[in-house]
Amino acid sequence: MSKTAAREGALETRGIEPVPDHERTARTRGLFPTWVGANISVLLLTMGASLVVAYHLNFWQALVVAAVAPVISYGLVGLIGIAGKRGAAPGMALSRAVFGQRGNLLPGSLIWVARWGWETINAVTGAYALLTILDLALGIKANGVLDMVTLLLFVIATFVISGLGINAVQKCSKYATYLFGVFSVLVLAYLAVHTDWSRVLHGGAGSTASLITAVGMIAAGGVSWIPSAPDFTRYLPRTASSRAIVGQTVGGAGIVVLPLVLMGAVMAVATPDLASASDPVSFLGTILPLWIAVPYLLIAVVGMLLINSMSMYSAGFTAQTLGFRVPRHWAVSVNAVISLALGGVLMLVASSFMGSFIAFLSMLAVAFSAWTGVFGADMLRRKEYDPRALADTTPTSAYWYRAGFSPAAVASWATGLVSGLLFTTSDWFTGPLAKNNPIGEYGLGWIAAIVISAALYLALPKPRITPSTPTPAPAEAQIPATV
Repeated sequence: MSKTAAREGALETRGIEPVPDHERTARTRGLFPTWVGANISVLLLTMGASLVVAYHLNFWQALVVAAVAPVISYGLVGLIGIAGKRGAAPGMALSRAVFGQRGNLLPGSLIWVARWGWETINAVTGAYALLTILDLALGIKANGVLDMVTLLLFVIATFVISGLGINAVQKCSKYATYLFGVFSVLVLAYLAVHTDWSRVLHGGAGSTASLITAVGMIAAGGVSWIPSAPDFTRYLPRTASSRAIVGQTVGGAGIVVLPLVLMGAVMAVATPDLASASDPVSFLGTILPLWIAVPYLLIAVVGMLLINSMSMYSAGFTAQTLGFRVPRHWAVSVNAVISLALGGVLMLVASSFMGSFIAFLSMLAVAFSAWTGVFGADMLRRKEYDPRALADTTPTSAYWYRAGFSPAAVASWATGLVSGLLFTTSDWFTGPLAKNNPIGEYGLGWIAAIVISAALYLALPKPRITPSTPTPAPAEAQIPATV
């Protein structure tokens, strides 16, 4: 976070416009707690349990999944985050340079809608965590009215934090990280003593197809952050180390994802009915003693608030790039209302949380991957972004291209998206090419979306890039940053 922005107060007022060089005083080491905070979620426990319950993997296979998935997904997050230091603007604003001012509305709209689902899942999980706390600590049982009250409280808190801006999100992440880390160690110690390790370590192995598909399922959470990566690196100076950006991103995420997924896999031995559970949290109350479960869930609620706050923070930028001419904190309110409505439907109607969640993740990964392929391929040739062209949404913009569209980018994105869906299998949708081939059987539709969209974009002729003429940076911004 820049010192200038911090002096303005807790409320961040900057929108999608590029950050001036004199405000770009952040350090890459600040990304580590940011991505730690982005993964403080009991959903990772649930996802780890699903590796055993739904994918039938043993502990050692779960270890492979938990180690590989964050490296792949958050490696991509870190790589796309490099664009933030180059352009000093949010990801979906920089995307205008790739797709054109009008063309960017197509992937931007899909990504915005996909965020509704991710924020809804997190809000529902937070509400279930609150309900479990009320049950364990006070004996108050859930009902329809209480479900909606806890969901409303969670969404309101999310809106407040995300509306304040990145400074508030990062400060909350710092303290939540310490608390969650301490109690996670307690949970690990308890499991180490009370787990039947002979059952855990000697379980039957699942198929290779299930193993690879599970990597995609765990990685989907990280993939959903890819378009938002520049949102959290735009305050870095131009001299920031690209290697450090990737390393801090992967390290921050991996240090949380690996142990939580493995903890979930161990817990699954005692919860074989998790796959059919109506919520993803209450099983913790049956596994952990009250003195651990209640404070752990309270801290997890804070973590999920931060995750949703980060998502809504980025969603506010996406809404602005789609033409909503309102301040970012008001743009955030649109996602808050939508997640409240969709969350109510999920809590009152869905019979199996895990089934709905895994189906959503499979679709989410493809939706974000097609954009990733095109944007990532474009980064190979574009080292700078013209701030005036990004802000100019009229035909005078250097990023107007042909009638506001970059044909190569839009065509590549659409082809990658459709191709990925053709190979995808879920409870909601099964593509015609999802069977009888390795891509479909191994759940690699999202990888296909990245590869196909990137390859096609590199092959197609692209609009000429107007040379950027950046304004000379103030003297203070010329000093190399400490990273």
